[in-house]
Amino acid sequence: MEGTLSLPSLPPSTFPRRRHSSRLTCAVGPPRPTLHRATQNLNPTISPHRAVAAVRLLRVEQGGAFADLLNDKGKGSAENEMGYVERTLGFRTRDLDGRDMRLVTDIVGGTVRWKRYLDHLIMSLCHHERMYQDMEPLLLQILRIGLYEILKLDMPPYAVLDENVELAKVALRPGAGNMVNGILRKLVLLKEKDSLPLPKVEGDDRAQARALGIIHSHPVWMVRRWRRQFGCEDAMRLMNWNNTEPSFSIRVNSRKGFTRTDLIMQLEKLKVPYEISLHMEDFVRVTTGLQIVIQAGLLRDGLCSIQDESAGLVASTVDPQPGETIIDCCAAPGGKTLYMASQMRGQGAVYAIDINKGRLRILEETARLHQVDDVITAIHSDLRDFAEKNSTKPDKILLDAPCSGLGVLSKRADLRWNRRLEDLEELKDLQDELLDSAAKLVKPGGLLVYGTCSIDPEENEERVEAFLLRHPDFVIDPVDKYVPCAFVTAKGFFSSNPLKHSLDGAFAARLIRSPDEKQ
Repeated sequence: MEGTLSLPSLPPSTFPRRRHSSRLTCAVGPPRPTLHRATQNLNPTISPHRAVAAVRLLRVEQGGAFADLLNDKGKGSAENEMGYVERTLGFRTRDLDGRDMRLVTDIVGGTVRWKRYLDHLIMSLCHHERMYQDMEPLLLQILRIGLYEILKLDMPPYAVLDENVELAKVALRPGAGNMVNGILRKLVLLKEKDSLPLPKVEGDDRAQARALGIIHSHPVWMVRRWRRQFGCEDAMRLMNWNNTEPSFSIRVNSRKGFTRTDLIMQLEKLKVPYEISLHMEDFVRVTTGLQIVIQAGLLRDGLCSIQDESAGLVASTVDPQPGETIIDCCAAPGGKTLYMASQMRGQGAVYAIDINKGRLRILEETARLHQVDDVITAIHSDLRDFAEKNSTKPDKILLDAPCSGLGVLSKRADLRWNRRLEDLEELKDLQDELLDSAAKLVKPGGLLVYGTCSIDPEENEERVEAFLLRHPDFVIDPVDKYVPCAFVTAKGFFSSNPLKHSLDGAFAARLIRSPDEKQ
């Protein structure tokens, strides 16, 4: 079934504005016709991880899927990586080894995370503002990589200088290499003197937020919003959390008979450090070494999947049981769908509804890989259309609604640059519409779980309060029977918070329809 459900169009960050002349723009795609160089030749002088990182950063900035570019299933996967570099930069470099792959992931994630901070320094180190504003996108990415490596990875400055200068010369022209050399040398001198040109936190609220936004690399509207909602100290702590290297949780696929003990044995064999989840039986957390796990094939073989414990806890509030019928609204790419299906032991049905056909296809493929496809049925539809045309009354419904993603900025660093304050208003309207549509499918006495990956009260508690005013036949059912008490709010909702639980931020509310409602 076809539908129209989609997120609002979200424009890129507007800080800082740069004017690109068509003469200077390095587009991601086929080689630029002005290069006139043979693209078949291997260039062994270029650091391969820096070349790949520069191309990935271009793709992220021009609309690429950030998460996909950082794993082995996205368009930037290893088998396509070198060809993409060749088409974009005009030369080939050697294939990436495991260490290179991990460096690319670290550099791309960190550079996106610290973009506002890095751009402020680059602009400050240019001779004049126009020099920064007219800078080619590729040259800007190379400079960001260099600054990030020197300031945040503490790499030897001489190595960073030499290799990024060489990359700029070969991928662009000798003059670009000279610019990289001059800016990075200035940076090294200022770092040694501990005199980086950063703003002082002073003045009114807006001026302080602007300074903090540069120092901690966040949009000003987020800084102001968090200072107002959580207080100045917690807003600072939240930004620091978002800027740290994220840890990842791995969920074992019990349907394949793979246990947490089996996963731990594999991690020890691979020498990947881990922590056992304090909250979920099927989860293990890794801070470093995720790429090693991916390359070992554990995900490819369907033995486990990457899923934050907060997402698992949201699915736990549904309390899926064998034999039940569950609708997962806005389901793709299906992490919660798969987890719920694995709990049903091959009995019952999970209907996964989503508007995105491509992401639904991924869900179906993963369901087969995880051997839960006998439970899961994918339905391509707008939830609002589906609710109008179907009289289906399942036992339970999960609406994991489209949201700002403000709880997952540690892992999705690009989201901070792809969200505006105005988007929250549009998302709130969409969340209300989807809640109303989901409510039509709930049978008397049935359960509707509303969830987000946001920490913003307007998307969470306030949406539930507004829903209950519109639907007095629903009541809150406390989540304390389904998740640890540390995650239960005073009103009986589930809430995970990075500052309290060292997990992604997420929210869920259990809403029960009155059993006296006539069908």
